[in-house]
Amino acid sequence: MKSDQDLYKRLRDLPKGQLWKSEVPRFDAASPRERMRGVALIRALGTVFSRFGTSEEKAAVRAWLTALLKDPQEKIRRYAMAALPKMGGDEGAEAQMLSLLKENGGEREKRHLGRALEKIGGSATLSFMAQGESLPELTQQKVQAAIARRENPGTVALDALLPGKPGMQINLRCRRGLEKIAGEEAEEQLDPGIFRLRQVRPGCVTLAPLRPFSLAMLYELRCFATVGIRIGLIGNSSGSAWEDALARCIASPTARKIMRAATDGAPRYRLDFPARGHQRAAIRHVVEQAHALAPDLLNDARQAPWSVDVIPVGSGPRKQRDAIVELRPRLYPDPRLGYRQDDIPAASHPPLAACMARLAAQASPDSEEPRQMVWDPFCGSGLELIERSMLGGVLAVQGTDLDPAAIAIARANFEAAGLENVSGMFTPCDFRDAEKAAGIAPESITLVMTNPPLGRRIRVKDMRGLIADLLHAATNALEPGGLLIFTNPLRDGPSSPSLKLEYRQAVDLGGFDCQLEMYRKHVARKDGRIS
Repeated sequence: MKSDQDLYKRLRDLPKGQLWKSEVPRFDAASPRERMRGVALIRALGTVFSRFGTSEEKAAVRAWLTALLKDPQEKIRRYAMAALPKMGGDEGAEAQMLSLLKENGGEREKRHLGRALEKIGGSATLSFMAQGESLPELTQQKVQAAIARRENPGTVALDALLPGKPGMQINLRCRRGLEKIAGEEAEEQLDPGIFRLRQVRPGCVTLAPLRPFSLAMLYELRCFATVGIRIGLIGNSSGSAWEDALARCIASPTARKIMRAATDGAPRYRLDFPARGHQRAAIRHVVEQAHALAPDLLNDARQAPWSVDVIPVGSGPRKQRDAIVELRPRLYPDPRLGYRQDDIPAASHPPLAACMARLAAQASPDSEEPRQMVWDPFCGSGLELIERSMLGGVLAVQGTDLDPAAIAIARANFEAAGLENVSGMFTPCDFRDAEKAAGIAPESITLVMTNPPLGRRIRVKDMRGLIADLLHAATNALEPGGLLIFTNPLRDGPSSPSLKLEYRQAVDLGGFDCQLEMYRKHVARKDGRIS
């Protein structure tokens, strides 16, 4: 009801102390009718204390909610069932919910009890179901997954050998516009006896594994964002036919072999098809059908090591397209970013930083000794500087940023990367003052590489002026032959004729396009021309 929603919004904004010390006693002392009008307090309490409560406070709230499961009013019991899992639940809450089931409540209450037990249920719930008590089959799967998660959270085994066979596809997904760089990296670094580059298309590089392979081999590459192993294709259909086809993909021999081989713990997956909207009933049907076909695979939306992604292909309305079904390892943190001790909200996307670094390394002249002097005027957490240094040829890096906290994080990340024989200096200052504050002398830098604020996550009052100042600073700092690589949100180029464009590519940076550009500094000849 709208009144419940309005009250919930008001209560969730109150301090947690006021909720517990004032609103809860008032609710407990109220008449049955007043308690029904104030039932939104239960929901607000679950929301607030799940986010901000201490362990002791959550235990107290959990005990209060468990007591509400005995309330004579079904709506109050139902609200308590929904709020309890947010507190983590315990054996007492589970026992009380099972007791309610034995009392043969209404179908709606049984439904809500089942959903709550999916999140907090344990061995007692499985024993209860083994006795023939009525709960949805999906509840048993969810409880099994929750028990498996508690006993062994499960991780993806990167070194496990996975079956490679004719017709199998691995999709390395990246930002649209970076696929050429990602494809070149894959072709250059992967063993051609194990992987064949099959296709490069916007936002995706497709590989064909010729022999057994491991995920560790793929995670030697740095320019892609995620790995998806294709486990099926669903033709244009709808309703139960579409759902059954998806279930068969999940339970396919390929998917089962991969999850069994490369999971430390029980194979658990989460299902993701956002392009078709939030369809709880469809998800439940798919998951139930997949479990019937492959009982060892458990669906689990929480901390599952695998994701089953449904990705529309072709053109037209998304719900009317064919769809690729992929199995994606969920690796957090990314094993390629072991150096990242901390981050900042507006930090670069790591694969973008890796692509920029690769572009710079390819365009830099070969040298027997490291000589590159690299400057990032907006260094953030330092990703560009670290990624470029990892490719070799770098003698020293300089990072400047207005935010002292970002400088501290960049310094910590750089030190954690363990880059031998590469010195790093990080200075909190405006890049326009870098010569004085950071000692960046004219024509002392071989590479300026940066991802400046683009006005999306950090507001920029004068973007045109910022980019113009960056171009001027880079022109001044670069030695002849030096490179400037940056993401340009504008169509504006340098005013100085000494910077010559060598590369430009539109890149999707999360819903908007930006130009990834590379310029080389040329010098004026005696006849006044630039060479």
